[in-house]
Amino acid sequence: MDTLSYKTVSANSETADKKWVIVDAEGQILGRMAFKVAKMIRGKHKPNYTPHVDCGDNVIVINAEKVALSGTKMEDKTYIRHTGYPGGQKSLTAAELMERRPIRLVEMAVKGMLPKNKLGNKLYTNLHVVEGSEHKFQAQKPEKIDLNNIK
Repeated sequence: MDTLSYKTVSANSETADKKWVIVDAEGQILGRMAFKVAKMIRGKHKPNYTPHVDCGDNVIVINAEKVALSGTKMEDKTYIRHTGYPGGQKSLTAAELMERRPIRLVEMAVKGMLPKNKLGNKLYTNLHVVEGSEHKFQAQKPEKIDLNNIK
C-alpha cells in the first residue's frame, strides 16, 4: 500500500504554532473565564493539539481587578493556606483576596484547571496576569481575543 499513507501527526515543541493573545477580564465571570484561558494555554482549541506537549498560546489577562464572581461567592468562597508551622492555617475570603491581590485570584483559578504535573508547571509560565489595561508585552504583538466567541 504505497499509494496512500495516513500518518498521525503529533505536535512537538518545534512544530507548535504559539501565539500571544490578550484577554480582557472586565465583567467576566471568574470560573468561566479561567476555563477558557486554561483551554487556550493548553492548546485544546487548535487542530494539532497533543496532550503531552506545550502547544498552546501565551495568554495575557488584563483588568484582573474587574473580574466578577457569581452569586455570593465573593463573601462565601474561602482560600486556605498553611504556613507550615503548628496552628499556621490561614484563610481569606474572595473579597479580601480581591482587595489585596486581584492578580492572585485569577492566577489560582487558571492554575487549578491545568494538569498537576511537570507539564502543568510549564504551561503555567505561559499565563501573564496584570492589573489595568497596560502591560509590558507590546513587543510580542499580541492579538485581542473576545472570550464570548470561544466555546
